[in-house]
Parts: sequence; C-alpha cells; structure tokens
Amino acid sequence: MALQVGDKVPEILGIDETGKEIKLSDFKGKKLVLYFYPKDNTSGCTAEACSLRDGYENLQAAGYAVVGVSKDSAKSHQNFKNKHELPFPLIADTETTLQQEFGVWAEKKMCGRTYMGTLRTTFIINEDGVIERIIGPKEVKTKDHANQILITK
Repeated sequence: MALQVGDKVPEILGIDETGKEIKLSDFKGKKLVLYFYPKDNTSGCTAEACSLRDGYENLQAAGYAVVGVSKDSAKSHQNFKNKHELPFPLIADTETTLQQEFGVWAEKKMCGRTYMGTLRTTFIINEDGVIERIIGPKEVKTKDHANQILITK
C-alpha cells in the first residue's frame, strides 16, 4: 500500500552515496523534499536535480531539506552528485525497498515493452514527518521543480 497525504513517513529512509544512513530525524524541525527519480545522468533526471540544486538556497530559506532517491548504486550517485555539484544526499535504494514503501516502484511501458521502474514523484513531508503534498509523475516539471515545490497549492 503506497503512502498517501496524511501518512507518517518511516524513520529509516536508506543509505546515501557516502554510506551514511539517512533518517527522518536527521531533518527535525525542517520540511523534507523527498524526490524519487528513475536514473542518474539521464536528461529528465539531470534537469530535475539541477533545478533543485539551483533553487537549493531558496528551498533552505523556506525551511526545506532535500533528499533524492533512485535505484542507482552509491558509486553512480557519487559520480552524478560530483558531476552536477548537487548539495544534497542521494539515497541508493538498490533493492527498491523505499520506492516500494512509497508506491513509486511500478510497472511502466515504453516502446511496447513493459518493465518495472521508478515513477518520478516528489513527497513534501512536514516537520512532524507527515506527508503533506505529493507531486505525481505527470505533474513534476523537471526543469522548474524547485519553484514548483516552493509554490504551495
């Protein structure tokens, strides 16, 4: 069952690109932008990460922390983070545990073939660890994602 608006997020989120365990309590007193994306160094995922990088100061000023999640390995995340100078951690969810818990690991179709993959989705989590907003796969504006988060519904 996928997590929805109003649900509490699990304490343990995963392991980042440096091997550090990322926990919800690491962000106490802040809102958390937890964004799930399909793959490091692809055009849409790079645009999204760079938008969050470029808007990072504004997001921080508004009380947000940012964490990215994909199925890629820690090494892939390190390269992606260094190449694009990303100032936030990237969780290497290689077993898709967190993606499944959030309901973003799902069947996808492309060029007539069906496969399992990550649905590009962003969860805005409040200071109490409760999901207050979800920006779904068809709503994410990769090139303007930071501004999209800052504009509250």
